[in-house]
This record gives sequence, C-alpha cells and structure tokens, in this order.
Amino acid sequence: MAIGTKELATSELDTYEDERLVEELRKAKEELFNLRFQSATGQLESHGRIRAVKRDIARLYTVIRERELGIRATPTPIEAPAKAAKAKKTKKADAEAPAAQEEAE
Repeated sequence: MAIGTKELATSELDTYEDERLVEELRKAKEELFNLRFQSATGQLESHGRIRAVKRDIARLYTVIRERELGIRATPTPIEAPAKAAKAKKTKKADAEAPAAQEEAE
C-alpha cells in the first residue's frame, strides 16, 4: 500500500480488537482535524498526509462495519495458559495409556 499509514494495513486491522479499532479511529480523526487546522493557517508542509489520513479513516470504518455485518471475523483472544493445560492433560493421558495396555495383556 503506497498511501496511508503502514500500521493500518488491512491485514494488521484484522488482528485488532474492536476497542482498539475505535481508538485508532479516534486518533485518526484527531490527526485529520489537526492537519486541516494547519492547512487553514498555512503551516501544513505535507498536503498528501491529509489524503492518507482520510483513507485510513475510511479503512477503519470499513473494517468496523464488516465486523458488524459478519463479513469479517473478529479476532479470538489467544489463551496461552489453556493450551499449556491441554498439553499437560495429553501427556498425562499418554503416560496412562501404556499402563492400561499392560493390564489388558
């Protein structure tokens, strides 16, 4: 993506929680306000930044709306302790399996 913020690529936005998307949207709107203010006072150096921020805002709105409609999946939280507990149960079950086989013979 040539225009826009690299952190707000669509693949990155897919990993964000809903609250983080809303926070990024708030920050982008605040930045757009500041850029417009700078433009009005003649202090803006990079006019292309306004266009990039507008596109970021549109991208955020699109991802939020797609999640509302169920088109785009909401990321599931990763639970590392639960995976470790499952691994322990598996090891315990594996250790009990040979003992059960010996009793069966």
